[in-house]
Amino acid sequence: MAGLALPLFGCNSQLTAAKQPGRMRLLEEARLPHRMTYDGTTVGGLSGMDYDAVRREYLLLSDDRSNFGPERFYTANWTAGGGGPPALTGVTTLRQADNTTWPARNVAPKGVPVPDPEAMRRRPDTDTILWASEGDEVRGFGPALYECRRDGRLLRQFALPSMFEPTPDGKRGTRDNLGFEGLALTPSHRTAWLAMESALIQDGPVPTVNAPGGPCRFTELDLATGRVLRQIAYVPDAIPLRPLLPGTYADNGVTEILMLDTHRMLVLERAYASGSGHSLRLYEIDTRGTQDVLAIDVLAPGNHRPAPKLLVADFSTLGLSRLDNTEGMCWGPPLRSGHRMLVVVSDDNFNPLQITQFAAFEFTDRP
Repeated sequence: MAGLALPLFGCNSQLTAAKQPGRMRLLEEARLPHRMTYDGTTVGGLSGMDYDAVRREYLLLSDDRSNFGPERFYTANWTAGGGGPPALTGVTTLRQADNTTWPARNVAPKGVPVPDPEAMRRRPDTDTILWASEGDEVRGFGPALYECRRDGRLLRQFALPSMFEPTPDGKRGTRDNLGFEGLALTPSHRTAWLAMESALIQDGPVPTVNAPGGPCRFTELDLATGRVLRQIAYVPDAIPLRPLLPGTYADNGVTEILMLDTHRMLVLERAYASGSGHSLRLYEIDTRGTQDVLAIDVLAPGNHRPAPKLLVADFSTLGLSRLDNTEGMCWGPPLRSGHRMLVVVSDDNFNPLQITQFAAFEFTDRP
């Protein structure tokens, strides 16, 4: 969950790089009712999603930290073009290693993290779920990557470099609520990429309306061994919107990543400015030949090369009724045209001023 949930009055966006025209066409937009209930849970905070082509259903991860129900993900059916909203078909509780549910923060024992679930991917080769947490930095826990069964039982937590762990002096590690926000599975299913929403404290500042932020680290892991293979640097844009009242809240960061193929990746940047609304921009990067920064302790100007990026689409031009806090993104079922369906979902922060918005697009790749 990132950004603040404040009143929205509109959205505009400025482009920061050349884009390929016409690569996304809106197929359908739908919403779920605010704080609808399903099987004893309150639906909201949908921050991660994936599509299970075998079962023909979507997986929807809630970033609720057990405040409105145990940490969980939903399954849903949705036919883009069918004229209706997604229909929820199930809810699965995420569990700790001892098979108990994750506690809420206000009752969590000392030494027990409370995950902030933000991204998920199904592994087709194992039929298991990878899910990423931004962490619980206020209580001293860094971001994490977990793998669980389809029934929510925890299989393992991946070991990650110490650079992500927050230090007591607040000078290193992830910032609170700005940890692992994106997760992508490569087509071979052998490796996965984890994306930071913003820079580590030691790597630079968060974006402002006048300057881009420090580099985010995108980390590739081998799923069989759990070994970290490499990292690349990605620089989020300056905040493209100005708050209605100068000096009030505004942010920009990475909210999801998705592989186009073995090497090319889509990166979703979501910005918010108080009183001005949201901006959503989708970029493409190529991980081939991009400098490995894993061994660089602090990413400073001049000691690394960030990945070049190409603007694929500015969502304000795609015909949506409004833009909101979009954080989930996946490939849907194939289209008859032979193109891919790209599906996104927004996290409403359980706030009545925001929406749970689904949108499906026909996506055209570059020649």
